[in-house]
Amino acid sequence: MSPDISGLREEYQAGSLHERDMHKDPVSQFGTWFADALARKIKMANAMVLATADSNGRPTARYVLLKEYSEEGFVFYTSSLSLKGRQLAENPRGALVFYWRELHRQVRIEGGVEQLSGEKADKYFQTRPRGSQISAWVAVQSNVVAGREYLKNKAKELTQSFVNRPVPRPDPWIGYRVKLELVEFWQGQEDRLHDRIVYQRNDSGEWFLTRLAP
Repeated sequence: MSPDISGLREEYQAGSLHERDMHKDPVSQFGTWFADALARKIKMANAMVLATADSNGRPTARYVLLKEYSEEGFVFYTSSLSLKGRQLAENPRGALVFYWRELHRQVRIEGGVEQLSGEKADKYFQTRPRGSQISAWVAVQSNVVAGREYLKNKAKELTQSFVNRPVPRPDPWIGYRVKLELVEFWQGQEDRLHDRIVYQRNDSGEWFLTRLAP
């Protein structure tokens, strides 16, 4: 029997969200909210759920870290041989969700996904901590491994092999960009009358706003 979770409720008492106060484009609006999250010192403010699906529509979701955003889209890095990488090869579309509980805010993004260049991945890979660079070589992400000891021993072996030289980027380790087709901003409100404002493009490629029911 599952525990009683009926009392697990959140009371939302944040400010309301009005169309007149929104930026003209969703990237600027996201930038304002992201800055608020950083100013509030929310841990892992760049953590986002990434949902992907295979060619048969079977979905999976997991957290990844936002590493860059612009009008072009939202960027994360992973192995192209991982489950999400394989799904994106079959079905290059994705959805992202940010949730900042302390601000009672959520951002939801949908769009096509494209791979970044190897040069761009190289540049970012070299900014990673050395241990993280080595971990990218340990095993093919999402593959079955013998156990924790195998991972630790492989990491130790690789650490020795890369002594006194830079760790190169594994070819499958690459960047992905989720392009912006729909961006929704959600602000929690009292009595569950939440504010939901969605940006979508019109036929001219300009962003327009609509309000959704909670």
